[in-house]
This record gives sequence, structure tokens and C-alpha cells, in this order.
Amino acid sequence: MTFPYPVAADVPLFLAPMAGVSESPFRRLCRQHGADVVVSEFLSAEGIRRENEATISKLRFGDDERPIGVQIFGADATAMAEAAALVTDVFQPEFVDINFGCPVKKVVKRNGGSGCLKDLGLVESIIRAVSRATHLPVTVKTRSGWSEDTRDPVGIALRMQDAGARAFTLHARTRTQMYTGQARWEEIAAVVDALDIPVIGNGDIKTPEDVVRMLDVTKAAGIMVGRGAFGQPWIFDQAKDLIARRPKRPTPPVEERFAVALKHARMVEAYEADPRGAAIEFRKHLGWYVKGLPNSAELRKKLHAVNSFGEIEAIFGEYLAAGHAHAGAEARAEDGAELEPAEA
Repeated sequence: MTFPYPVAADVPLFLAPMAGVSESPFRRLCRQHGADVVVSEFLSAEGIRRENEATISKLRFGDDERPIGVQIFGADATAMAEAAALVTDVFQPEFVDINFGCPVKKVVKRNGGSGCLKDLGLVESIIRAVSRATHLPVTVKTRSGWSEDTRDPVGIALRMQDAGARAFTLHARTRTQMYTGQARWEEIAAVVDALDIPVIGNGDIKTPEDVVRMLDVTKAAGIMVGRGAFGQPWIFDQAKDLIARRPKRPTPPVEERFAVALKHARMVEAYEADPRGAAIEFRKHLGWYVKGLPNSAELRKKLHAVNSFGEIEAIFGEYLAAGHAHAGAEARAEDGAELEPAEA
């Protein structure tokens, strides 16, 4: 199955669009650790077309992030089209992705994200309007339905394909499920069988082994990793090892894990205009990097109190000097975190 934009891998691995997480520094870091395609945080079409400063700032990306898609959301076809046109003309990503899956209340209450799934006629009109407004491939990310009563992933997928979607990502839960229960990978498999466009599987990817299992179950053209990348961007390289049937590279020992976290912190510090605010916002990432380490509760407590990036290295140094981390120690690969970012 051919993707409508250039990808280097036969089975590309995607970093999911996640509010407050899939920012440029994290996207670049994941690309360095094996992600083949990244997607921006999902951004309001109204904010884009009105050129809201905060929204426009989140559209910045570097060439080392390509191929990249910009994801937009909204419930007004005209606004979505205007946003897509601006993104195309000014930022020139490889594709424009439409969010029809975000379950977060503040998005849904304006009929954005998965709220659109209550009106598939509206969904079709949005895809058609966006497709007319840009020469770039238009792709979609969605859920299996609004609720159990309206759960129809194949029907939804066919309507989106017919409206002009060039690739389709399914998070195999309904909106009402949020992040509870299990993603039904068999629904992804059914959509793969039904569509003529590439299908990307998403949902419950917590480990590199999960990537291979989803591929085996679904035969998807690509796999999208969301919360599974928190604190372990190397999940992409490890998954690629397994896909290629070669030995999986080891999870980095604590010292290397801290080095990746510090590199990430320095990338954020260089990218953001407000160093203190950026350091406070980065606390969540620090919590993910140390999750599962010996005595991690006390370590997280200290890291969640930092107000500057300079404090982080000292805290890591104290932890290592205290002998909490023995040579070669590995953190447990766990799902979940202190923050639940909005992901479709």
C-alpha cells in the first residue's frame, strides 16, 4: 500500500499528535530514535485562520522533522479549508491531517474531534472542503465511533475514503470509552480489508512488542505510537529491530536514560521563548523518563518541583551518586502517566 507522501520504511512508524506533548523538540527526538513520520499537536482551525499567535507558534517545525503532517480540528468546513490553505502556503508540511478522534470534552463540546462522528455528513463536507483547499494529501485520524450504539469503524472509514481521505488512522475505541477498556485491533484489521488507502493502526501500543503484535493482527500499512513513547522515545528503534526480525536493542540503562532526558530538556530550552514556563511544562516528561526506576517516587517529587532546566542535571547527578541506579538497570515499560494528553 503506497502512502501519499514519501516514507523511507516499508512499515512506517508514526508519532501520534498529542496536545502538549507532540511539540517540535519531542518530534525531533523521536525522529532521531526511529520514528518515520511525525504529526503536529492537533491545532484549532479557528486559531490558525485567525492567525492566533499561540496557535501559529505551534506550527513551527524544522527540516529534520520531515516527513511531517499538520493536524487540524474544527466543525466548520469553511474554517477548516481556510486553515488548511494557510498551513499549505506558509508551512508546507508533507500532508494535512484532520482530527476526527479527540475525545476531550473542551474539543467535543464545540463538535470538534470525535464530536464530528455524530454527523458523518459534516465529516464528509469537511474532508471535501479541506481537499479542495490544498494540493497536499489530506489524511484523517478517528475513532471507531461516537459510542457503542454508533460503533461502525468500517462504515466510517469507507465514508471518509469516499470523501477524499488519502490515508486513514484508526484508534480502535469509541469516544465514550476515552482511554478505558481495550482497543479492538480486530476493527483495524477489518478497516484494512475494506479500504483502498493506507490504514495506520493506533491504540494500546505500550511496548515495542505491541507494535509487532498489532502488525500481525491487523496487517496495517503503518503503526502510530502515542503514549507508549512517553519517557521512552527509543521504542521506535526497538520496534524496528523486531519488525526486521533482528535482536531488539536493549532499553537504555539509567545513565543513558538520563542523558536522553537532558538532551530533550536542552532542545526544549533552545526552542521555547519562556525558559521558566518551559521548564515547568517539561516536568511531565521528567516524570515519564524516571517512571519505574528504583526510588522513583522521591525522584519524581524533586523533578516535579523544578523551575529551571539547570536544576535537572543536578537532581539526576544526586540520584546516581546515591547509588539508587545499579549498572544496567532498566525501567519497566509501563503505560499511563501523570498527564493524559488529548490524543484521538
